[in-house]
Amino acid sequence: MIKKLLLAASMALVSASAMADGLKALETFLREVGSAQAGFTQVVTSPQRAGETVARSKTSSGRFEFLRPNRFRFEYTQPFPQTIVADGQTLWLYDADLNQVTARKQQEVLGSTPAALIAAGTDLRALSEVFDLKAAPAQGGLEWLEARPKVKDGQLQSVRVGFRSGQLAVLEIADSLGQRSVLTFNQWQGNAPLKAEQFRFTPPAGADVIRP
Repeated sequence: MIKKLLLAASMALVSASAMADGLKALETFLREVGSAQAGFTQVVTSPQRAGETVARSKTSSGRFEFLRPNRFRFEYTQPFPQTIVADGQTLWLYDADLNQVTARKQQEVLGSTPAALIAAGTDLRALSEVFDLKAAPAQGGLEWLEARPKVKDGQLQSVRVGFRSGQLAVLEIADSLGQRSVLTFNQWQGNAPLKAEQFRFTPPAGADVIRP
């Protein structure tokens, strides 16, 4: 009986330790990684419809970089070129196929988004005002964190962030429509020598610019 109690206590301690690592990993990431660049692959899976045997999914890839605070860029290259840039004031979305640019005030749209969590955020306390943060069990060699927006009227339902050795490895995003998006990062370079001017965006000549 004593052995069983000791075993149960040991397992509880191991579990608690594993779950604490996700929050610690995020705190360290926010404190020590001021910039980064990496490649990424994104798989978006839609809810399975009636009559479908397999859920529909789309795969895209590109490059990602950020500079704290409030600057980041997602450059999609496959299968269709698309650019998302936050320059500190404006969030730009450029669709090359449509030759269309959408510009929004950054502070109005970034509050509780995955980008705010990993790229715009600077400390755990500030993020805790926007997200409910909870460590999750270590899995697949990664330290996991779960974040849920405190404001429930947006499309974002939850984000799971996976870290490996201090590097951002995986983002799992679930929205209120049941869609799931998984971004896997590669060729990670932390504290890359990036400058603010690299995140400036100028709409291409002839592009339609929409400011909702």
